[in-house]
Formats: sequence, structure tokens, C-alpha cells
Amino acid sequence: MSTIDKTLLEMDKAPQNVRFSSLANVCKHYFGTARQKGTSHHVYKTPWTGDPRVNIQRGKNGKAKAYQVKQVLVAIRKIKEQENG
Repeated sequence: MSTIDKTLLEMDKAPQNVRFSSLANVCKHYFGTARQKGTSHHVYKTPWTGDPRVNIQRGKNGKAKAYQVKQVLVAIRKIKEQENG
């Protein structure tokens, strides 16, 4: 099992305990490099307009914000649905 797959399982089981760096790696894998211009937000391009948006920001103690982890999971599921037709 790849590191990305392990992180996805971790994200699904406990979104409040995901390290920001792990979430950023997953986002880069699925969405490419973040667009960031002088802010703390990492915004990733998606192949659709509107929600779910992929916008993450470091939370406390190096953790990702749980609601953003959930948003990323929804966006990844949408990508996988589009790939499978």
C-alpha cells in the first residue's frame, strides 16, 4: 500500500489527527502544485468549477483542519467518480 493510500485511510478514520504536511502531499498527488500568493492558504486547481473546493490551511500543532480534510476527501471521491465514468 502506498503512502498516499495510507494517508487517505488515516484521513477517513480520524480527520482531526491528520498532519498538514500529509494532507498537502495528498493534495499535490491528486490536484498538482498549490496556487499560493503570499497567504497561508494552499489552493489547488480542480477540473470543475465550484464546490468542492480544495483550499487548505495549517491548523494548530502542525495539524490540518478537520473540516478541510473532509472537503479534500469529497473532492478526491469526485475525481475518482469522474475517472470511472
